[in-house]
Amino acid sequence: MVHLQICAVLYPRDAKENGKLLQLKQQFFQCSASLQDIIFRSKERKLGKGSWQWSEFPSKVAVQMNDTHPTLAILELMRLLMDEEGLGWDEAWDITTRTAAYTYHTVLPEALENWSQAVIWKLLPRHMEIIEEIDEIHCKDTQGTT
Repeated sequence: MVHLQICAVLYPRDAKENGKLLQLKQQFFQCSASLQDIIFRSKERKLGKGSWQWSEFPSKVAVQMNDTHPTLAILELMRLLMDEEGLGWDEAWDITTRTAAYTYHTVLPEALENWSQAVIWKLLPRHMEIIEEIDEIHCKDTQGTT
């Protein structure tokens, strides 16, 4: 008889790449499904009550992340807004930054989750492109400041 520990599936060990990929897949699935549902319900409620305006979205929706696991939601919201909804970078970034908020109980490096670029490129290449664009913009914005 084979005994399968449910925690091995729900929270796989991340010492090896397969475990890291499974964790990232799980986190992505949860973030994407949640955001797609939020967008769908927001649009559904607006139907018949006038035209849909993305500019209203942040005043109606708040995505509060209280751990490092759901932070993929920022990248996924950007992807959904640009790739699925057809918004440009500036409008998508404005909506995302006004919709998403993040708090966490610690800033200790060992408590913060991190992923190698290789793992993200392998599983979520579009999200890695968005990360690189955010990084480039941030670096440009902070050049020359102390």
